[in-house]
Amino acid sequence: MVDLAVLPSYMAVILLFLAPPGPDMAYMLAVGLAGGRLSALRAILGIGTGMSFYAATVVAGMGEITRSHPSMLDAVRILGAAYLLWLAYVTMRSARREISGHGDIAAGRWYLRGVLVSVTNPKIVLFYLAVLPQFIGSAENPALQMTLLGAINVLMEIILYGCIGVLSGSFHARLTGSTKATTVLNYAACAVYVVLAAAISVEILLA
Repeated sequence: MVDLAVLPSYMAVILLFLAPPGPDMAYMLAVGLAGGRLSALRAILGIGTGMSFYAATVVAGMGEITRSHPSMLDAVRILGAAYLLWLAYVTMRSARREISGHGDIAAGRWYLRGVLVSVTNPKIVLFYLAVLPQFIGSAENPALQMTLLGAINVLMEIILYGCIGVLSGSFHARLTGSTKATTVLNYAACAVYVVLAAAISVEILLA
């Protein structure tokens, strides 16, 4: 019912797509630095949930709406940039509280934040719209084939970006006993959010 012969080339395309830094990768790096490995694991599950939503949307055929109304993607990008700036503000506030001895960066919600960062990254749905149909192959059931392809993509991103988050979280774990070091990590995470939001804004203006 499905065509497995296309999977090697499809997985190679996914790796090429995931390798360049993007919102999801930057978010995982920032989460690892600010919250540690456990927070990174929660965040990558949130990102996986957001990606699954997009995959299900495309498989259901609803992705055609974004194809015929591209302005919707710009609206999503703007929302994503605004959310990243809010995360930068929250992280900076926590860094300042660390200095005064009242840090609360581990206030949680990493999973929900991961979902929001993922669903406000329209490149994911663009990837699904452009790439999934190219790997239907000789599948007898195109919908089932696209479901399989979407699931593989989600799993690969969880593994790759999850490892990035956990590795960056190891720095947090080693330095968590030092208030000064933790504050520096929080400011580093804040900088990642701001740079990423700026990059998204520039991309919108140049589009």
